[in-house]
Amino acid sequence: MDWSLLGCGRYGHITFAPVEPELRARMRAQLPDGEAWCCLRCGAFVPGSPDLSGPAASAPVVSRGKDVRSKLILRLFALERFLRAILFGLAAYGLWRYRYSRYSIEQVFDRELPIIRSLFRQLGFNIDHSKVVSLLQHALALSNGSLTLLAAGAAAYAVIEITEGTGLWLAKRWGEYFAMIATSLGLPLEIYDLTRKVSAIALVLFAINLALVLYLVITKRLFGIRGGKRSYDARLRSESVLEAAMRAAHSEPPPAAPEGESPARDQPPDPAPGQSPNPATANRQPPAPQPSPATANRQPPAPQPNPATTNRQPPAPQPNPATTNRQPPAPQKSPATANRQPPAPQPDPAPGPEPVKRRS
Repeated sequence: MDWSLLGCGRYGHITFAPVEPELRARMRAQLPDGEAWCCLRCGAFVPGSPDLSGPAASAPVVSRGKDVRSKLILRLFALERFLRAILFGLAAYGLWRYRYSRYSIEQVFDRELPIIRSLFRQLGFNIDHSKVVSLLQHALALSNGSLTLLAAGAAAYAVIEITEGTGLWLAKRWGEYFAMIATSLGLPLEIYDLTRKVSAIALVLFAINLALVLYLVITKRLFGIRGGKRSYDARLRSESVLEAAMRAAHSEPPPAAPEGESPARDQPPDPAPGQSPNPATANRQPPAPQPSPATANRQPPAPQPNPATTNRQPPAPQPNPATTNRQPPAPQKSPATANRQPPAPQPDPAPGPEPVKRRS
């Protein structure tokens, strides 16, 4: 079940127009017949003008999802508290009135009791053992001071129940704390009463009070349970439609400047027509960026060798299968020298005998 849609169907849509341009563009939609604004509860776009407008910080906090269901449960507990307040208020009023007219009531009771006793005896009931009759007889025996204390106690309890019911109905943080503390204080008395005598009414009232205490502590994170109020508020913000639009707007990068141009920074605005420029800012140049002291003298880290490639040897060249078994081409002879025979070698002349020298 979509509790957000159920809440919008019960109480109507809540639209808000933020003044911030980037948020306004996300919360608004243009329709053929007009504009539509996003509902802060169910997230649907509702045609027509927005209900509220202003800065995003002033947007109302709207319950969504499980928080709508939680409010419904708290209102059921508030109705039970209002019913108790009515009963104890009537009891306080009856005791107060009985204090001033107890003698007339005693006379009526003494005069009518025999008639009532005989009537019920004919029907088969003995009212002498009835708890209602015993309670009336005990009340008639009380003094005026005791009746005043009983009336004051019943009236005080009725006021406490009204306060609890109001805080729970409005889903206020103070009402949740008040209801939890006031109900917890009464649990020991209810446990003691159950140890003496167990009754269906006592069991039902004890179960309702215990369920209220546990529900408030766990779901509303009272007294720091599950992160306390900070975590509870963070969960509500995370479910907010406007917070989601703000996160989406902040996550978008700023538009890039045109090529060849640098974004203007710290430039004074142009003077209005007919107004002379301010001499104090006419020649002011934008301040040069200052290096950070933490990075001014910091040297870049030396490159670290990659362990994966430190001891790796380059791969050996692989022979090309296409040229591994290829033989170089044989030299081709020229046609002019193909049939030419090399010249025959000429023998050297034999050496002759040496001439004989004659002696004289």
